[in-house]
Amino acid sequence: MVADAGLATRLERLPGVGTARGEKLAKLGLTTVRDALMHFPREYRDFSGAHALADLREGEHASIVGDVTDVGSRTLHSGRTMLTVILDCGGGRARAVWFSMPFMAKRFAKGMRVVVAGQPRLSSGTWEFAHPDVRWLAGGEEAHASDWLAVYPLAEGVQQSHVRLAVQAALDHAAGACPEALPEEMLAAKDLLAIEQAFREIHCPSSREMIGRARRRFVYQELLMLQLALRMHRSRQQRAKAAPAIPVDLRLDARIRARFPFEFTPAQKRVCAELAADMARTEPMNRLLQGDVGSGKTAVAVYAMLAAVGTRVAADSNERFQAAIMAPTGLLARQHHQTLSRLLAGSGVEVELLVGGQTAKRREAALERIAAGTAGIVVGTQALVAGAARFRHLALVVIDEQHRFGVLQRAVLQQGQADPHTLVMTATPIPRTIAHAVYGDLDVSTLDEPPPGRQPVATYRVGPDDLDRWWEFVRKKLAGGRRGYVVVPAVEESKRDLATIASAYEALANGPLEAFRLGLVHGRLQPTEKAAVMEEFRGGRLDVLVATSVIEVGIDVPEATIMTILDAESFGLAQLHQLRGRVARGATQGICGAVMSSQGEPHPRVDAFVATTDGFTLAETDLRLRGPGDLVGTRQSGMPPLYLADLLRDGSVVAEARRDALELFEKDPALADPSLERLRKLILDRWGATLGLGEVA
Repeated sequence: MVADAGLATRLERLPGVGTARGEKLAKLGLTTVRDALMHFPREYRDFSGAHALADLREGEHASIVGDVTDVGSRTLHSGRTMLTVILDCGGGRARAVWFSMPFMAKRFAKGMRVVVAGQPRLSSGTWEFAHPDVRWLAGGEEAHASDWLAVYPLAEGVQQSHVRLAVQAALDHAAGACPEALPEEMLAAKDLLAIEQAFREIHCPSSREMIGRARRRFVYQELLMLQLALRMHRSRQQRAKAAPAIPVDLRLDARIRARFPFEFTPAQKRVCAELAADMARTEPMNRLLQGDVGSGKTAVAVYAMLAAVGTRVAADSNERFQAAIMAPTGLLARQHHQTLSRLLAGSGVEVELLVGGQTAKRREAALERIAAGTAGIVVGTQALVAGAARFRHLALVVIDEQHRFGVLQRAVLQQGQADPHTLVMTATPIPRTIAHAVYGDLDVSTLDEPPPGRQPVATYRVGPDDLDRWWEFVRKKLAGGRRGYVVVPAVEESKRDLATIASAYEALANGPLEAFRLGLVHGRLQPTEKAAVMEEFRGGRLDVLVATSVIEVGIDVPEATIMTILDAESFGLAQLHQLRGRVARGATQGICGAVMSSQGEPHPRVDAFVATTDGFTLAETDLRLRGPGDLVGTRQSGMPPLYLADLLRDGSVVAEARRDALELFEKDPALADPSLERLRKLILDRWGATLGLGEVA
């Protein structure tokens, strides 16, 4: 990059770009020199001609060099034309073919030397390239290893040539004046390319090796900046206010555990000890608790909340601290409220509910009890962060299903003279390196074992030919006393209307499940209506709940052990696993049928879902199938998307950047060293507004 003023130069002012091309490039968000330099290629085309015929593999990209020995065109039975160009490649012959492109014939003549690149296939013993990319070599010119062509992300009306021209003009404009963000000793220690060379090699690579080195330079810097930004964010939070100390001694620990009707697993005990150690300090706890469906995260969160409400505000005071838990749905909030109320019956701890849809009178009374401090534990949804709730002595905030809220909302509940401790939970486990990238300002705890007696859910793929036998099986189980769910795709995701969901209910009630009592739950019902249906199901007055994915998170009915998921291919893998978790709540083995529209056609998501019940394995499969973009995209985390880093592919660099950021931050938390001035400015420009960094002290 050039000095910041040069980076801001408009592309249309550069030689060869002009106003017309500048307007097209703006569709891609490319308006300045900086934009063009940071518009990284999505792939590269190999025009090196380095492959011999013996090296070729079907479907693997390759480039070969050869002399044109024959050019022929013919019309096929379908009416399409087929152009065939035969190449002598020294060790044998290959051919290139084009369909319905007769004009290409004029571009070839016997004796020409060309490079063709594409994905070859073996046809009648000869390697064939269909619609390959071609580079025509001038007389005497040889292909060489540096011929790699960058391929860029495009928008409608924007061609590769437009982007390549703008990038080249930006590189020429920046020549010799790219300010370096990383200190020289770091570049040397990490064997990283200098910034100007990295820009040239990533856009105009001299070899395959240099593509890798240039990419590593940018990935490392991007992840280092992110980790430093998250450390600054955390440090700023910890400096701003002190948290109340919640010491958990043996007596309090015993009182809390006596409330639970079961023994904690070793993993739960370990995580409870981690939470107790955090909460005993006056630095605000910021911890992510991740665990598979049914691993007992809620019990651990309740332990932490009871520690808070079991601690006096001061030694000479009868007032005790408060805790709050935020749930993603009103349905789950009401369930948490019921569970906590039963658990704390007779304890003197008041459990308050604050959700949407409450009457004004009830809401006002709840807010008064929260403000007075008489409500020890408050269970709520987004209503908790709507600005109305004011706590007297809030010591702990638990956020259930972190991915439903987003990074920026975690700080909203911080109020009063002290920050509360924060525990965020997710049942969508992700690899630790990615957790560090997405939640780098949090410590990570993992529950990696189920409670004793829990059995994996038996999961089956149900095709159209299997459906009658499946419903017969379901009827038999229901007649034996089990309860079950039938899940219909959510309205928003499936583009269905309510009539379609209702018709699914009607078809079941008048068809395969007509002998049983059915209830219907979906997101359009009023909260009180949903709660009433759920209570009937929980109490055994309904046999089957026909529902949308509104039941995905946290619904706990141990007697419900059989689930049918209709149109399973329309759900995401993580969502399928969450849904299946609803029938893994008790000692009886759960059963789940994924109903598909096709009998045997492969479907990666559903096939993976049927193959394993391990949430960590499925999480990694999900990342491979869809990429980690949703985890760090603006929609879920509130952060700008990453330019080049791929958190799955670059896991080792994530870990390296995290280690280096921690070491650098320990030495110089303000990044005040003159050699870090550029790096500090880039961090504030990119992450300052999102993470509230302002001017780092």
